[in-house]
Formats: sequence, C-alpha cells, structure tokens
Amino acid sequence: MQNTKVLLRFAVLLLLALQAQADTLLGKVINVADGDTITVLDDTNTQHKIRLAGIDAPEKRQAFGNVSKQSLAEQVAGQSVAVEWDKVDRYGRKVGKVLLAGLDCNLVQVKRGLAWHYKDYQREQSPTDQQSYAAAEVEARAARLGLWRDVEQVPPWEFRNKR
Repeated sequence: MQNTKVLLRFAVLLLLALQAQADTLLGKVINVADGDTITVLDDTNTQHKIRLAGIDAPEKRQAFGNVSKQSLAEQVAGQSVAVEWDKVDRYGRKVGKVLLAGLDCNLVQVKRGLAWHYKDYQREQSPTDQQSYAAAEVEARAARLGLWRDVEQVPPWEFRNKR
C-alpha cells in the first residue's frame, strides 16, 4: 500500500513537471494545409507550422482528406488561437493542442469523424486527453460520422507507408 502511494505521488509530480514544460503560442491561423496541420502567425509576424497533437487526419489524396481539411479550416482559419505545445517533430513543426476560445480543435476533428485518435502517440497526451480522444473516436465510429461512413477506411499512417 505504501509503495502504491509513493508511485502515485511520483506519477503526479512527473505529470506536473511535463505540463510545466509546455509552451503556449498565441497567434492567428493563416493557413490550413490539411486536417491536422496549420500555420499560425504570432505577434512578431513569425510563422509557425503546427501539427495537431493526438490525431491523424486523412491525407489529401485519401478519401475524406479534403473534407477533413475543410472542417479544420471552418474551425480555425483566420481565427486567433492558443497552441499548447511541447515538442517539435522531424519536419520542424510544433506539435500541440489547438485551442479556440478554450475549445480543443484537435478533439473536434475526432468527434466529427474526420481524424483518428493517433494512438501511437497517446502516451504524449494527458490521461484526460487520451480518454477524451479515444471516446470521441468510438462515438464517431458508432454514429458512422465522416470517414467512418466508408466500409474500409485506410488509416493515414498505413496510406503513407504504402507510398
């Protein structure tokens, strides 16, 4: 019992430390490249490419790729957003959660059935986000929303590997 308490305290402290390392970028969305990538212009006129964390949207050449891009554009194009990020990917993009007036735009994409919860990277999400994104995908699948209308969806990571 004592060991469990110690481990729990350690886990909480570790999560707090990881959250403390996150940065927040504020700016205006000036481009939506696809269903999970945007460009944000900050107040110093610096452009930042952002990869939405925790999700993977269909590629442009895939079924629902353009619909996913349009969905994200409807949410954020021209809007002032906050991006909570703590990682830069191999393409130089900041990987983060895009918030519009407190609304998690990454999660909205999953709820609309226009992105997968990217489970390969879920360990980088908070436990709350992991649960929310997973539940949103299950609900979108059950309701056959967006890409879940297709009988045979090809996840974007498989589509990319085939190319």
